[in-house]
Amino acid sequence: MSTPDPSGAPTSRRLPLVLRNRTFGAVWLAQVLTQAAVRMFQVGVAWWLVAYAVGGGRGLASGLFMAVSTLPAVALAPVVARAVARCSHRLLLRAAAGTAGLAAAALAGWAYATELPLAAAYAATLALAACQAFFDPCLTTSVPELVDGEDIEAATGFELSTQSLASLGGALLGALIADGAGVAGLAVGCAAAYLTAALLLTAVRFRPAATPGAATADDAAGTGGRTLRRILSGLPFVRKILLCFTAANLFTTAVFVVIPLYTRSVLHDDGSTVALLEASLGTGTLIGSFTGARVPGRPTVLGSYCLALMSLALALPGLLTGRLVFAGSLVVAGWCVGVIGVRFVALFQRLVPAADKPGFFAVMQAGLGATFPLASLLFGLLGDQLPVRALCLIQAAGLLPAACVLTLLRERTPGPADPAPLPETVPVGSER
Repeated sequence: MSTPDPSGAPTSRRLPLVLRNRTFGAVWLAQVLTQAAVRMFQVGVAWWLVAYAVGGGRGLASGLFMAVSTLPAVALAPVVARAVARCSHRLLLRAAAGTAGLAAAALAGWAYATELPLAAAYAATLALAACQAFFDPCLTTSVPELVDGEDIEAATGFELSTQSLASLGGALLGALIADGAGVAGLAVGCAAAYLTAALLLTAVRFRPAATPGAATADDAAGTGGRTLRRILSGLPFVRKILLCFTAANLFTTAVFVVIPLYTRSVLHDDGSTVALLEASLGTGTLIGSFTGARVPGRPTVLGSYCLALMSLALALPGLLTGRLVFAGSLVVAGWCVGVIGVRFVALFQRLVPAADKPGFFAVMQAGLGATFPLASLLFGLLGDQLPVRALCLIQAAGLLPAACVLTLLRERTPGPADPAPLPETVPVGSER
């Protein structure tokens, strides 16, 4: 029982949600552990491939690895949607975390026992990414089963805002652990995080969620009601924006391949530099997410300016060599990503009819995410044929056409100022 204060509000209501709702706090901690673990593994193994495991063809090796690590989220989207709609959320979350933990533990044992083949690292990241593809959307869907109705918005905001922080922490640790303990150390850390998350999920109890009019599995997958093609046929302005961002994504997401290659081939540094660069990009994205709603201008004009600024930022390391130069350019590029994400999600929330939003946002995420494997493979192959500094210039040049097209777009019926949304979707260069 909480003690009321003079204003009439219970003192416990002033506590953060994760402290006054222990069930939500435990599930939130499980989310932080899993997201940090998978990001740590991805960044760490990508650096291990470039710095230690592969002599020739480093670009292809790291590009293929990043493609494999992001493929499940795209390929399994319909399966995940149906599983989340039909299965117990608590059991599905626990199964995903437990399976990932066992896979990481098996990899750790293999790596300690004998020299690890490259195929094992690729298979492990495929398994971890597949488990995470089930975990994240299931957790988001489970929020009404964890908190009271008046806390749903706060819980969703808390979950989505800490997602980037967890990924940032994992990225910071990945390359450092790879330098110090190799893949075996990475696998041990991932196994500990995932198994701890599974134990946390075992100890909590979800409330049954009876939501009238809840979407079916087919609706969640974007196949029920109106299809995405039918939705977009009535929204030509939105369709053109999505095409611009899909094209831009081919160049922005390549930064995750460029970072380890640039560190190894140009800067000749170790994992601490990879950690610095990853942190710079993540920090810039967070700042952009929190400040994007305050930046003035129509979304399309602001988006074109941000793409142009991102182009300049990504070109700078191709012209000037330096650890701090690259770090600074990534902070600027990340800020642009965050601002674009906030402003355009707000725009889509206003333009897309309410009944079409679940299918629209689900398929939009999958469609934009589909460019990541392609970009990883493309820039990985180019990294073996061209100097890494040239890749920076190619990235920069590839953004300019999208920036120009975005400038020319005009919304037929201007609406009120965009609301400030939660930074839940980042259309351009979203973190993996």
